[in-house]
Formats: sequence, C-alpha cells, structure tokens
Amino acid sequence: MTDTIWHPDLAQFPGPKYLALTRALREAIREGVLLPGVQLPTVRDLAWRLSVTPGTVSRAYQMATQEGLLAATVGRGTFVAAAEPRLGPTQALFVDREPQAAPGLLDLRSPQLPDVGQMPLFAEALRRVAGQVGADWRDYPTQREETALREAVRDWLGDRVLGPVTPDDIALTHGGQSGIGLVMFCCLRGDRPVVLTEELAYPGFRHAARLARAEVVGVELDQHGIRPDALEACCRKHLPQVLCVTTEAQNPTAVRMPEERRAEIVAIARRHELQIIEDDCYTVAESTLPSMRALAPERTWYVGSLSKTVSAALRFGYILCPTGRGEAGRLTAQHAFFALGRPVSDLCLDLFRSGQAVEIRSRVQSAFADRLKAIVNGLGAHDLVWQPGLPFVWLRLPVGWRTSSFTRTAEAEGVLLRSADEYALVHGRSPNAVRLAIAGQVPRARLEAAVDRLSRLLVSPPSELPV
Repeated sequence: MTDTIWHPDLAQFPGPKYLALTRALREAIREGVLLPGVQLPTVRDLAWRLSVTPGTVSRAYQMATQEGLLAATVGRGTFVAAAEPRLGPTQALFVDREPQAAPGLLDLRSPQLPDVGQMPLFAEALRRVAGQVGADWRDYPTQREETALREAVRDWLGDRVLGPVTPDDIALTHGGQSGIGLVMFCCLRGDRPVVLTEELAYPGFRHAARLARAEVVGVELDQHGIRPDALEACCRKHLPQVLCVTTEAQNPTAVRMPEERRAEIVAIARRHELQIIEDDCYTVAESTLPSMRALAPERTWYVGSLSKTVSAALRFGYILCPTGRGEAGRLTAQHAFFALGRPVSDLCLDLFRSGQAVEIRSRVQSAFADRLKAIVNGLGAHDLVWQPGLPFVWLRLPVGWRTSSFTRTAEAEGVLLRSADEYALVHGRSPNAVRLAIAGQVPRARLEAAVDRLSRLLVSPPSELPV
C-alpha cells in the first residue's frame, strides 16, 4: 500500500514527544485508523509534519517495532505489522551511511572518510595478494591462518597504553560492531541479563545487547564520563553483567575520561564482577592515558576497527580479550563465522606489513585535523566540545534554541545534523545539543560556509521558533 496521510495530535498525550507519538501509533492501530500493511510516512517526513526531530520519530518507530506493531523493511519503508509475530530483529541497524541527502544539502550527520589516495593503495595491495592465491583459498578459512594478522594488529596498536598484549589475546572480527556483539555472546548468561551503557551512547551497543536478549540500562554522565555514584547505584539495583564504555572519545559528547575516573570505574567493576567492553573505534590521534584494558586486564574487552581510519568497506575489526580469555573470544568468533574470509584477511595483512595502513591512517588524521580546525574556528565561541583527531564535535545549544527547532532550521539552511536524542535510550534523558560530523569528502570551503551559517543561527535565533 502507499504512504498514508496520518497526522496525529500529540497534544492529547502527556509526556515526552517520542512517547506521545508511540501512544498515538498504538491507539491508531488498535482503533483501525492504521490498518495492517499500511505504509507509514518516512521518519523525516513525519518529523516535518509534526514539528519534531527525526530522532523523536525514529525512537517512536523503534519502540513500536519492538512491540510488534510496526515492521521495518530495508529499502521499502515502515509498515503497520501483520498479526503474526516477527522473528529476529525488526529494524535495520543504524550504520554510518545515511539516506541520500537532497541535492544542495551538506550532510554532517555521520563522518565520511576523506579521499587520501586509499583506492590506488588498495588496488596495489590486491595485486600483490592476487599473486599469492593458492590452494588454501579453496577451503574454509581457519583461525590458525590468522596468527600473523593478529601479530600485525598488536603492532598496529603499539602507540596505545594497553598493558601487556600478545597475539593470543586477540580475536579478529568483521568490524567493530561484530566485535561488540561477539563479546556480548561470550559474556552474557541467563534469561534476561543486564547491560549498562552510557546514557548517551553509540546505538550499536543497545542493538547488540538486544540481539543477545539483554536489557539495556543507561548510566548518567557528567563532564568526565560515566558518574561513579550512578554506576554504583545501577550495579546494586540491576545486577548487570557487562558495562559498555568509551574512554578516549565518548560518542556523541567527544569527552575523554580522565585517568582518575577510569580507575574509579574499574574499582566498581571489580567490586560487582562486571565485564567491560571498551570501544575505541572512534580513536583519537594520540593518547598517553592508560586504557581500561591496561587498568583492568582481567575483565576488559578492548574493541577497535579500521572503519574510522583506513576503510569502513573492509569490515575488519579486533578484540583485545582479557588476559587468558583470548581463546574464549576466538572460539566465540569461530562459532559465529569460522574465521575471516581470506580476501579480507590477506588484504589487511598486506596493508599492515607494507606500512600502507599506517600511511593511510596518518593521511586521514591529517585531513580530519584540517577540517576540524575549520569547525572549531567557526564555532569555537559557542559551547563546543572537541578533541584533536576526532571526526565529530558536540555542540550544546544556547538559550533560545531547542534541538528540534535548531535541526529543522539548520536543514532549511542546507545543513543536516544529528540530534542528541538519537543517542539516548528509549526512556533516557536527551540534552539540548547536536553532533556535527566531519564531511571528509567535501571541499573545505563548502564546510566553512556551512559552519558560518550555523554560527549565525546560534547567535541570532528567530523571534518566532517553530514548536
């Protein structure tokens, strides 16, 4: 069926707008206003009609999908679900590839790796790999063949403070999200385990937890990251098994957790027997702070990938397992997919050994640094949080602006941003802020012009804001 014209009155439902919209969906379906098979408006279209953020609509659609009221089909849209139950996930996973923006819009919702000459280097590496194809490409890959690649990963991470690491501590994965999911499968037990995340966090944490049938609970943040008192309270109340945390580059707030706070979190994790997933996929260019893996090697699973520094298309990631748990991590990976496919593993090994992976990473970080300078120069007078080497910044909005109004007005000015509520849990708090990612594939002059438009909006909110 075609897209239905549905325009609910959210004023009749008290509370946050995403909950009001969820209730409106539930009521419309129950009363037969929305029939099974009816296609709902797109997230952006309904957000525009209701004068709310796309994140508000996305959260409502997600809640209704989890309840079985809606069904999301990649490439087709969101529909009122049929009566029979759905099996498996019911919504496409958030990834860093957004729907195509309208012509003329600058998309700052997700980072884009700059073109620093990766493609010729990849082609050169593929030619070298092609010359080494043998009979072992005919059979199933095995983890025994990954030993040299695990050694290369250890060397790749040599600039991080990770504590003692051996190749036996490492498990290889199909990207960072795959690594997070594998740790969940390895660590979670029982019918309804609990996973803790930061109250604003990368959505992939909660997707992986829910796929493992876990309940997700958010822990409050402050200017240094997770609050120890809030973590202690959550541990006492919920008896969690896993804590997901980003220490170097909290996504989306760009906060780096100081060493003292890391030590406090580790002490609480030990007291409550928590396993820690330390996500370092959005890694900073340089760090001398000890990682959670260095501070608590007996319980920290350090996850990283090449997606943000070399290529997201390779789908290559790694887990530094807790000391003595490397075999457990690799066995979990083996049960999931045997081992990495030979084309990916051989190509990545060549990129590491030739030094081209390091060369690409350096070029990418330099290009990101140049564009980050443009953003900081243009918005530095505002409440901006950023770090050298990160491909995104966190902008707290001034009095006079609401997140929904600012994102809509910015879009009208030709700039797409990601609102804070897209990182909040369903019942979590959402601050008045937005994340700006670096568009690495656009000319710097165009980025500067967009930042200038945003700066003018921040200091001069319109007298009549949409509500």
